[in-house]
Amino acid sequence: MPGAVAGAVGDPVEGLAEALAAVDAFDRALCGGLLRPRPEEADALAEFARSLAGTPLGVRVGEAAEKAAVGAASEDHFLALAAARGALLGSVHDALLIRADDIAGRSRDTDPDPLTAPAEAPAPNVLAAARSWLGDLARAGWQGIDHDVISGAAQVVSAMLPDPALRRLATLLDGFAAELAASCPGATLERIPARRWADLWSRAMLLTVPGAATAPSTGTATGRLLPLGIDVHEHATAAQAQVHAVFEPADGSTPRLVRAGVAVPKPDTVVGAGVWQLMRPHLSLLAAVSEGRAMELTGMPVTAEGDLIWSDAHASAAEPADAFATARVALPTATVAATAPLDRHPARIAVPVFLEGYASEGGGEEPLTFTVAGTPIAVDTDRVPTAGPLTPEAVAASRACIGLVRWDAGAFRLQPLAVETTVRKKSVTVHAGGWAGGSDGKGGAKAEKAATDAVAALRERAGRLLRK
Repeated sequence: MPGAVAGAVGDPVEGLAEALAAVDAFDRALCGGLLRPRPEEADALAEFARSLAGTPLGVRVGEAAEKAAVGAASEDHFLALAAARGALLGSVHDALLIRADDIAGRSRDTDPDPLTAPAEAPAPNVLAAARSWLGDLARAGWQGIDHDVISGAAQVVSAMLPDPALRRLATLLDGFAAELAASCPGATLERIPARRWADLWSRAMLLTVPGAATAPSTGTATGRLLPLGIDVHEHATAAQAQVHAVFEPADGSTPRLVRAGVAVPKPDTVVGAGVWQLMRPHLSLLAAVSEGRAMELTGMPVTAEGDLIWSDAHASAAEPADAFATARVALPTATVAATAPLDRHPARIAVPVFLEGYASEGGGEEPLTFTVAGTPIAVDTDRVPTAGPLTPEAVAASRACIGLVRWDAGAFRLQPLAVETTVRKKSVTVHAGGWAGGSDGKGGAKAEKAATDAVAALRERAGRLLRK
């Protein structure tokens, strides 16, 4: 993080508080439901509509808010409200991303490549059914959800799953419905995750627009891929790994930041390092990251947003490539692709940065901060995965760090991906994805064996069930 822009971490972002307050107003209205809104919910809708006055959405949102305030909103009105909420959060995303790029000292494309709408929208009747269910949710509100309301998603999801063009929305609706079902009845909830559920509802509503879920335009990438680190997410029934890397085109054009990811379902008994066994067969890049190697790409499909659509047929292992050398030399000059319109949300901000020469404060029971050029930035050690050798203690003792700048809880935070530190007077690097390709170390090998035993037991039980 260059010292000249380090102060940007704590500088206020103009208009941020007002935009988020407007989003919160709509989310409050959605908690109580829009079938018979109470006066406070009608006031919240009016506040939300005022925030959009004077914009291209202003008239339509004003009409939708008025209808919703008297319980007369149609699905088209709900769609307008979802679009307006998305536009507000998109503006927040853009403002924060400019600040994050300032922190990283990096340039970014300003306009994403346009998406090509399909000649024929997929299954319009199924999309209409999904929108109808989401409308029922909005009318019930989070306090009014029950199993009868939630069960309406099942048929919609079943109809969508066979169609690859609808699988993105089907997965969202399926997970959303499961989360709501686990919280029923809403009237007994002590705490409602209003922002999260409104995020999921709004995104799903926008994806019901024919063509909105169209796959992004793609090109091909030929050149050298230099991994920086792996961002790991693990849930009870799923795991995801996303590799952040610098891509150096073979034609000598400007290097750019790209990502390659894999997500897999998993049994809840496979945890920690065991998730790598489920993901390795789908992404050979994981082994390259673990071994500290570059990869040569030939015609690898890549989206306009910089996401590699990984295929082993287009990749081969190359020479060793140290992630910290990449971070010091190649990362500062790499450009970043623009974000697609529907993906503009503060929660999606994850800007790769390289820090060194910082002072560490806190750790253990105290929040950890790195102070760079006199400016502190909070370090989110809670995001350090258990699926790798990186620990909060190693982060606190580090002297250089590759990480992702994120926006969380109203502030920028650093998620460590790898650190340089000293162990027994020797300089070592520790990566969050260090066990991605396997591990001969004591900790990694023990975790691998435990995962292997768990998977073997599950396969045996599944085999017995099938034989019966």
